[in-house]
Amino acid sequence: MLSTFCGPRFLIAERAVGYRAAAMIKGSEIRKADFPIEPLLLDRWSPRAMSGEEIAEEELMRLFEAARWAPSSFNAQQWRALYARRGTEHWPVFLELLVEANKSWAKNAAVLVVFISRKTFDYNNEPSITHSYDTGAAWENFALQGFRLGLVVHGMQGFDYERARVELRIPDEFQVEAMAAVGWPGAKEVLPEKLQKRESPNDRRKLSESICEGPFRF
Repeated sequence: MLSTFCGPRFLIAERAVGYRAAAMIKGSEIRKADFPIEPLLLDRWSPRAMSGEEIAEEELMRLFEAARWAPSSFNAQQWRALYARRGTEHWPVFLELLVEANKSWAKNAAVLVVFISRKTFDYNNEPSITHSYDTGAAWENFALQGFRLGLVVHGMQGFDYERARVELRIPDEFQVEAMAAVGWPGAKEVLPEKLQKRESPNDRRKLSESICEGPFRF
């Protein structure tokens, strides 16, 4: 599968179907950075509308491969990911973990992912203080790669963490971090009405509200 840009829209080449226009705008159509940055960082956002179409296994693996190359403390790579593809025996288990508000749109995803992190180092079993931080880096790579391919990638905390641990048999030495829905873009009309109004790239607070030189003074 190839991905190219055409004006403000992505055109996604599908082997069996040919070209189709994906209804996913770029963030830069609405957002403006205060300092020059890589366009991908501004363009990426988190839509909810998805078509329900399948993602080929080799395409999905490109997202996980991107996550694989994220930086981590001592190169420990504390992140792990459990996933379910639509139409498989695992799909209902993952979908039922979500709160109803997320289930209402994530049901149209092609893949659901649960990100977890190992809380101790493999080599000495000592605490890994940055396990969540490092998993966040892997998630960012995953999300950016997905968007670059023209996919919707939407992270979520709205799910039952304890149920995920039990039903997915996640050991105690791992922390359940977040879930993500991945799929091909769909028309916003597939969303509940209140979510249709929110289907647009959102802004960020000013940089001065997030950083300061020297001691804490927010």
